[in-house]
Amino acid sequence: MSSLLETERLRLEHWTADAVEELLSLHGNADVQRYLDARGETWSREKAARRLGEWQTEWRELGLGKHRLVRRSDGAFVGRAGFSQFGDTPEIGYSLARNWWGQGYATEIAQALSDWFFATRHGDRFVGFTHTGNLASIAVMRKIGMEPTHVAEIAGMPHQFLIQRRPS
Repeated sequence: MSSLLETERLRLEHWTADAVEELLSLHGNADVQRYLDARGETWSREKAARRLGEWQTEWRELGLGKHRLVRRSDGAFVGRAGFSQFGDTPEIGYSLARNWWGQGYATEIAQALSDWFFATRHGDRFVGFTHTGNLASIAVMRKIGMEPTHVAEIAGMPHQFLIQRRPS
């Protein structure tokens, strides 16, 4: 598969059409969905296929998108990560499969994405946001230097917004 970037333990790859099953396993887990859907609903096959297509289109058209995240040592599917457009601002995002939580993978890929963004993009900032109860995700964004800005509702849930500015 084609790689976008690599870290010590992870590789961010472009999606292929056969990744729907991986997205179903990721977003079919109630723990993963707890902070992503107000009702905690898991993804259907149709939604997984649609989101996969949207991320592929976003990459082709904007050079941004969520990508397939795998472990370098064995190619195991870890989750998804990357940037999307949120209004007029790039937004960092990541979702890891439940069995990979607590191993530092989210921080590792978030830092690599931040470095990649400022090395390859002209933008002066990007944002991130997560449910206010998702303290682990807030901690990840704080670890890579993001600063809290405000709380706002998205999809019927309160979200903490954070910003990362280009280093001077």
